[in-house]
Amino acid sequence: MTQANAHAVLIEHLIQHLQQTQVGTEGVQVVQTHISTVLLAGEFAYKLKRPVRLPFLDFSTLARRHHFLQEELRLNRRTAPELYLEVQPVTGRPDAPRLGGDGPVIDWALRMRRFGPGGDLRALAEAGALLPGHIDALADHLAAFHLALPPSAAVPGSSPHRWASDSLDEVATSAQRPATCTPADIAHLRQRLLPRLANPRPSEAQRQAAGWVRECHGDLHLGNLVEWQGRVLAFDALEFDPALRHIDVVADLAFPFMDLLAHGLPALAWRLVNRHAEHTGDFEGLCLLPAMAAYRALVRAKVALLSPDGTADFMRCWPLAQRLLQPTRPQLLLVCGLSGSGKSTLALMLAEALGAIRVRSDVERKRLFGLPPTARPDPALGVYTPEATQRTYARLGELAHTLLSGGLSVVVDAASLRQHERTALRAIAQSCGAPFVLVSCEATAERLQARIQARQATQQDASDADLSVLALQQRVVEPLPADWAAFSHRVNNGGDLDGLAAQVSALVSALVSALVSNMGP
Repeated sequence: MTQANAHAVLIEHLIQHLQQTQVGTEGVQVVQTHISTVLLAGEFAYKLKRPVRLPFLDFSTLARRHHFLQEELRLNRRTAPELYLEVQPVTGRPDAPRLGGDGPVIDWALRMRRFGPGGDLRALAEAGALLPGHIDALADHLAAFHLALPPSAAVPGSSPHRWASDSLDEVATSAQRPATCTPADIAHLRQRLLPRLANPRPSEAQRQAAGWVRECHGDLHLGNLVEWQGRVLAFDALEFDPALRHIDVVADLAFPFMDLLAHGLPALAWRLVNRHAEHTGDFEGLCLLPAMAAYRALVRAKVALLSPDGTADFMRCWPLAQRLLQPTRPQLLLVCGLSGSGKSTLALMLAEALGAIRVRSDVERKRLFGLPPTARPDPALGVYTPEATQRTYARLGELAHTLLSGGLSVVVDAASLRQHERTALRAIAQSCGAPFVLVSCEATAERLQARIQARQATQQDASDADLSVLALQQRVVEPLPADWAAFSHRVNNGGDLDGLAAQVSALVSALVSALVSNMGP
């Protein structure tokens, strides 16, 4: 009897065992993949590795299946300990197996807590039910996970360039490749993607030295993210090849970012990236995002060709890989205004709509002092001295220059009450050959005061400004020069979010039209 046949017999009898022993289980559902069998029984799921040997993995022996199930438990308990419970022996005989117990071990099973259908983020996205709250929870979860990981040493075989090249070869030779994906398309993507993976900026050595290469999840598509009891958890981490998970954290983040784009949810994709970067402070790494996301889209397109019904997924991911590498002209938007004007909300809405990175003065000021965004600093630290303000604006300028140079648009969220602060940011945009746009966020004095008081009551915002700070700002704010009117816009943020969204939509349309006109044919 072949290993495949023996596995099928074992599964058949294990289903009978579960039906007899799992109280309240009316039936056992079976989910088969090319490398695993999952039995859904009552409130639990039992995963067994199939005894297969493939070019990229080997589960052909009992010892290897045990090892990789243990790895799966270890890796996934980092992000979803509530779901991953234990590795159990399967004992007895293949025609009379049981979970646990004494006696010879004939296989191994990973016991997990089962979650209901439709709870993963892919299902929510396809149902039109994926919300900003889900993305915020995901960003918080992934940022905490990534920050908790120790830096990795170099792992042999880790080469996105080689993996991408192999994937392009596989797409080119696949009999399932749609006719719309021509050899010329493949050559064009190869020409654009491989050089960016071979010579990334920042370099692999720089990222390794900075500690941003870590033992990540490795397979963060939306189907491996689940809403569980009000939280979003990552599960099913890639266990069979260390080189595929000891990667740059941006390569990990690029997967859900790409998948959100592939599902037609760009605003949520950029919301995820912005919130993750604000937590981690890893803005420089975002310069790798377009190439890493294109690589992820390429791999998903290749995998789709392995499925007989994968054409829709292929046509969702393959064109995206091409679009992510199209030349763009980044721009710098400065969203300025008094405390309480709602400029941070406006700045995020603009970043989501334009596909840009928001950098916040309130957050970066505290980061300079090693403080989390919502910390309330002791005055003795000097967080709000003129020298600290100078350092903060210098940091905003550095981040803007780095991101613009990496081809990413930037939205700077800072009060910028003095003209020299605005002029310095405009000079940075000009040095990068990027258009500069100033957006003044305004509201009535009553609304400014009400927002500040509400913010102070919750203590959940990065801003420490109180009414006395607002009064000072109103006295010292400097007007814009008359010749700045050509690239300045005013947004009245005195109403509700729907009214603000309508203004953002109109402003984005104008900015995109102007950018296209300036780029020429």
